Formats: sequence, structure tokens, C-alpha cells
Amino acid sequence: MSYQSAFGITAAAISGGAVPLASRNEQEPQQTIATVLCCNCGVPIDGTSGLPMCYDCIKLSVDITEGIQRESSLSFCRNCERFLRPPNQWVSAQLESRELLALCLKRLKGLAKVRLIDASFIWTEPHSRRIKVKLTVQGEAFANTIIQQSFEVEFVVIATQCPDCAKSFTANTWRATVQIRQKVPHKRTFFYLEQLILKHNAHRDTISIQETKDGLDFFYSQKNHAAKMIDFLAAVAPIRTKKSEELISMDTHTSVRSYKFTYSVELVPVCKDDLVCLPKKIARASGNIAQLTLCNRVGNSMHLLDPQTLDTMDLQPTAYWRQPFTTLATTLNLTEFVVLDIEVTNLKKGKMSLADATVARSSDMGRNDSTYYVRTHLGGILHPGDTALGYFLSNVNFNHELWDTLDQSKVPDVVLVKKSYPRKKKNKGRSWRLKRMAKEYNEMEDSGNSMSSKQRQIEQDRVERDYELFLQELEEDPELRSTINMYKQANSQNPGRQILPKASKMEGIEAGDVEMDTGDHKMAGVENMDVDHAKDSDEEGADDGVSDDGSYEGSLPEVGLDELLDEIDELTLEDGDHEE
Repeated sequence: MSYQSAFGITAAAISGGAVPLASRNEQEPQQTIATVLCCNCGVPIDGTSGLPMCYDCIKLSVDITEGIQRESSLSFCRNCERFLRPPNQWVSAQLESRELLALCLKRLKGLAKVRLIDASFIWTEPHSRRIKVKLTVQGEAFANTIIQQSFEVEFVVIATQCPDCAKSFTANTWRATVQIRQKVPHKRTFFYLEQLILKHNAHRDTISIQETKDGLDFFYSQKNHAAKMIDFLAAVAPIRTKKSEELISMDTHTSVRSYKFTYSVELVPVCKDDLVCLPKKIARASGNIAQLTLCNRVGNSMHLLDPQTLDTMDLQPTAYWRQPFTTLATTLNLTEFVVLDIEVTNLKKGKMSLADATVARSSDMGRNDSTYYVRTHLGGILHPGDTALGYFLSNVNFNHELWDTLDQSKVPDVVLVKKSYPRKKKNKGRSWRLKRMAKEYNEMEDSGNSMSSKQRQIEQDRVERDYELFLQELEEDPELRSTINMYKQANSQNPGRQILPKASKMEGIEAGDVEMDTGDHKMAGVENMDVDHAKDSDEEGADDGVSDDGSYEGSLPEVGLDELLDEIDELTLEDGDHEE
């Protein structure tokens, strides 16, 4: 560099000027990067990393998933639809759920050597018994070299049987049982109880369900499962429980004992729409209500109604069992009346409206002119020309100790209970159906009673009649329908009407929220219907209510399609076997 150029650079730096680029390049030496060629594709790569191949060639030549399983198996129980989590735990997991994905990942060996980035299901046919999972992992191929690869794993679903289901097919393996009984002449109480159990899935821990003449028996493998069922029953019904235990075996060295526990559950023998005569002590303690009352509804307590004044009371099960009483008359004793005239008063309480009505028995129409002037709580539902069901108390004498304590001058001639709807004897179809629990019949008790084939047929017909009456109650009471699950009837020929499913041996409880309805006639809970809905239905059809083809017409309420559910929960792995 000449003396003039050096002097010029120094002067420029002192004066704050910029140094020319050519001058800086002449002062700083140039840094060169060492490059090598990839041994596979020949692409120049950084030689300072010490890698003989480029990143793409490393991903093609090195497999970080070499030690991970590509195939595995899952054990699946057909009966309870649970998967086995080794060593001996059975868990419930839906298809393509997070629980099933976690179970599949735990079954893979060698997955701990790499880092899992992503995992997802690949869709397969449900009946193929194959589950495919796509995994994305990261691992170290060489020193300081991390690569990412994706691969698929296939799981074979092996159908087997879990120990709990194996016990259910073996006799005398239960450790606790719940025996439910109700001393009433019908089996409709347990029909509704069955639907409540199905809706809340309260039977999921049962080993088996056995049906007896007067009730149901639930068998469990553990005592705490039976205690959960007792708590559920106490929340939906007025019950009384007794506990007993039986010693099975005992180890004299360790003093370890094995017991079998039995819980006896008795339901209150008072059903919806029954005529009840209260003891004086209970009536005075409940606001001095009249002794002659109607059972309006039954839940975890009994709701009683005085149809003369609209006074109500809730009788707790503890108060009932301290001084139990029976009903004067059940819905089997209801008589049909024709409403000739009705005059509504200003007294209303909820959906009930007090009214004075003039009625006559349907059997007396055209024979005599006997009419009865009664006071009823159905003023918002009944209209002149309607038919109603009630208790005919004129010139009647009950063989009941509490009936003699009543002042006969204050006993009404007729107590109307609910509105009656015209029906044909056999329904052609319903657009809805109910689920039923798988039950076993106690043949030992049946053989002990030595029932003949004719008696068994009579009992079967009675059960079918009770089930049909329970279905009619569901049609006529929207509050009752809201407490259970109703499903659309598959392949229904007439979607506007209802199809009667096959009846079996069960019983029923009815409720508002968690309330029982144990009525025993064609309809229950009509007094709880919406008044506007009842009036609209009366105005829409003033005919006889039944057409020539047997379908419903007139004022008979129908179940709306918006109240029905689709059976999407039946699409299980077991259904795929039948399709295949």
C-alpha cells in the first residue's frame, strides 16, 4: 500500500467518513467453508459436521423405528365391551377414543427408545377386528443428528371373556344381592323402575338380573356395588331396606371371613291414582288435611291430594313406615263417568283447577237419569261431553279399619281421578319403543309353586296387559316421558302412530323428576298434563278417537318425534359380527 492511500484512509477515519469496501477487503483475510460431497447423491454438504451423507439420504438409509412393534393384539370382552389393560384390569373405551389410543400405545414395545411426536387412528371397518394407528417419532440417527419418521401399527382385536362376565354365567358366584319387592296386585311399578335404571345406567355393575313373581333380584360381585344400587333406589322411590349376611367360610389362622350380603328392599304399596284413607294422627300433623285423599304422584316421597280443596301433602317414607296403612281402592276399581256439565271456580293451584261437575255413569246412560254433583280438581282438563275415570263411593262399604273412622256424611259420592281417552283394544302401531334389560326368570320359585300351563298363560297375559297400560300412560303424560329414554321404532310403517313392543315380565314406577307413577289403569298423570296441550288436543279431534284402521284420532295425545332418540349407541363391535 502506498503512502498516499494509507494517509487518505487515516484522514477519512479521523473525519468520521466511511472506509471504502475495497480497502476493508484488503485488510481482512477471506474465510473459506469446507464442503464435501454426499456419498450417495453427491450433493455438497457442510464438511465440518462430520456427516458422510446429506439429511435426505440419512432419512432414507437409517430406520429409527427398527425396534418398535408393527403388529400387536388387544383383548376385547364381547359381553361387557371392555378392553384388557395388562396385567388384569379391564377398562371401557370407545372406538377412536383417547382411552383406546393410550391403551394401544402402552401395548407397543420399544416405543420408549424414541420420542413420540404424534399418534392418530386410521379408519377401518368396525367388523374387520383391526385397529390401525399412525405414529410419528423422532430419534437420533448419528451423533447430534435427529431425524423424524412416520409408520403404521396394526392391532388385532381378539374376542374373549373377562372374569366378571365369566362369573355371571356361573351359579353362586355373587357376594351381594338386592331383592326389590312391592305388595301390589300389578307388575307395572317395575316397568318404570327398569327404564330409570337403563337411563342412569345403574345396572352396569350387576352380575345378573333375575325376575321373580313379585319383583326383581340384582346380583353383584362386591358389596359396595349393591350399596350404590340401594342409594339409587332411595333417590327415586319410597323404600324400606333390611340387611342380612351369611357366613360362607372362615380361616381359623388369620380370622379372615367371607360373607354373602342380602339387601331386602320393600316399596311402599301405594301407587299413583290410588284412593287413600289417612290415619287421623298423620292427617292432623300435615296441616289438618282431609283423611280421604288421592295419591297424586310417587317419588322419593308420596304426594297426596285432597280433590275437594286442592290441599296437598308430602308423606315421607319414614313417617309411613312408622304407621303403615293400605289403600282403600286401586285403579282396578275405577269407573267410567260422562261429564254432563262443569263449572270452573277461581281456585287454582299449579295445573290443577277446582271445579263443580255434573257426571253420570256410562253404564247408566240410556237406563236411568242418575246424575252426581261432584267437586273435582280436573277443572282445567275436563269439558262437557268428555269421559273421566273415578271412584264410585255411593252405597259402597270398604273392609278397612280407617274407613269406619270417616264421617260418612262428608264422603263424596264420586271422586274423579283422571280424564279418559277413547281407544281400540289393540293398537296397530307405535313409532317409538323402549329398551329392556336382559333378565332371567326364577324357574325354581315357579316350579315350587307348581303352576300349571294354564296358570302361567294367565300370568303372562296379565303382565302383557300391565305393560300395555304402562305404554298408554307414557303416551298421555308428557312429564313422565321426560324422565326416561324413548327410541325411534326402526322400519316403522306408520311414523305418526305407535308400535307395541313385545311385553315381558317386569313392573313400573312413574315420576315427574325422580318420581314414581304406579297407577294401574289406562292412563296416569293426566292431571299433570299441560292444560293448553289438553285443550288443543280436544279441539283438534271431537270424533270418537279411533279410525276404521285402528289408528288413534281425536283428543288422544301422541308422542312427538322430537322426544325420541336414535339408537347410535348400539353400533358396537359385536354388531359387526352379525353384519359380517
